Amino acid sequence: MEEKVILVNEKDEQIGLMEKIEAHRKALLHRAFSVFVVNDKNQIMLQQRALEKYHSPGLWTNTCCSHQREGETNIQAGKRRLMEEMGFTTDLNELFNFIYIAPFDNGLTEHEFDHVMVGSYNGEPNLNPHEVADWKWMTAQEIKTDMEAQPEIYTEWFKIIFDKYYTHIS
Repeated sequence: MEEKVILVNEKDEQIGLMEKIEAHRKALLHRAFSVFVVNDKNQIMLQQRALEKYHSPGLWTNTCCSHQREGETNIQAGKRRLMEEMGFTTDLNELFNFIYIAPFDNGLTEHEFDHVMVGSYNGEPNLNPHEVADWKWMTAQEIKTDMEAQPEIYTEWFKIIFDKYYTHIS
C-alpha cells in the first residue's frame, strides 16, 4: 500500500495528499505527530530506530512519530502508530503543535506541521523489530544532558521537538 501524507498549509488546513517519499523529496509541508510516553517516575520512553529504516537508522528518538492518514484524528493516528511500533497503546493528549524543517543527508527533508502528544504508561513495550531496535527510559534532564554531549546519536527532528517539549514541561 502506498503511504500518503496529508499536505497542509501553515494553518494545518488540508490542501492535498502526496506519496510520502515524494513529499519528503520536495520538502512540502505535511501533517505529522510525535508521541512522548512518560511513566510514573517521570521518565520518557525513547526508541532506537531500526537499522533497516530508510533514514536515521539506529538513532534515538521519542517514543514514536509518524503521519496521520486521511480521515484520522491526531489521537487516533498516535495510538495506531504506538501499537504498530511499540506494541502497546495508551490514552494520549495533545500538548502543542508547531512547524519545523529538518533536512537529511539522503536528500529528504522533514517539513512538518507536528502535533506533539503525551501519554502515560509503566509497562514494557513489545517492539516491532522492523521499526524499533531498542528502547529505554530517561528523564527529560538526562535526555537534555546526553543530547548536548552526543547529539549525533539522536534524530534531527527529536532534537528540535525535544527542545520545544522541554520548554513546555519546564
